[in-house]
Amino acid sequence: MELEEDLDQTNLFEEPADFAPPKPPTKQVFKLASGKEITIHLVGYNLYEGHYLWNGSRFVSQWIETHVPLIKGKTVLEIGAGGGLPSLVTAHLGARKTVVTDYPDQDLIVNINKNIDEAAELLPTPTRDYIVAEGYKWADDPAPLLAHINKAGGADQAAEKFDILILADLLFKHPQHKNMVKTIQMTMSRRRESRAWVFFTSYRPWLKEKDLGFFDLAREQGFDVEKVFETRMDKPMFENDPGDLEVQKTCTGWEIRWPEDQCEA
Repeated sequence: MELEEDLDQTNLFEEPADFAPPKPPTKQVFKLASGKEITIHLVGYNLYEGHYLWNGSRFVSQWIETHVPLIKGKTVLEIGAGGGLPSLVTAHLGARKTVVTDYPDQDLIVNINKNIDEAAELLPTPTRDYIVAEGYKWADDPAPLLAHINKAGGADQAAEKFDILILADLLFKHPQHKNMVKTIQMTMSRRRESRAWVFFTSYRPWLKEKDLGFFDLAREQGFDVEKVFETRMDKPMFENDPGDLEVQKTCTGWEIRWPEDQCEA
């Protein structure tokens, strides 16, 4: 599917084709459980929806902080990362390697690198060895991503995959569900502790069932799926939007795993 067709079907706001809003960059601050703060710079208006710090990104970051043993020393891949907040949190908490990706749009990748640079003091040591940004289209060959966690020429290069995957507020892109699931299949290791965390809000409540269809597809592809998180906010992210207000104020988190009998011994 061509990009333009995909955007027409998945853009939350459906502006006319000639709509050209100003592009002022913004920034938001996320406070870690330790009290330290991460500043997330966001690009100006962006067709790939990367100009927001979404609910899913905030809440999966909080979830990560409560699951440090699953993160420390492990490898992490975030897709559709926007500003990359969850990835910065995993790097801060001691992930061996975090690869943070979004659509290969120059503005998005440059901005993610800016956020990585500014958060360097929160890493275990002030180095970029722990986290790297890459442009990536879902379901493309993941070899360039996997190369970051494999030793060049090493015997395990083909086998090594990511322990943790993060998908935050991506499910409104219904035509891309198949590609998201394929990406998980290609990049998530078969260790028992490996999992993909998928956090989202149905910002268009009348399409909630289509959002949830992602998990039906994951099950059809052989994954185990479990709801692990739900919270209700005081107000929705976008005020005055149509639809069920309670749905718009709710964020849920889901865990996708390989079945036990398909995991490595």
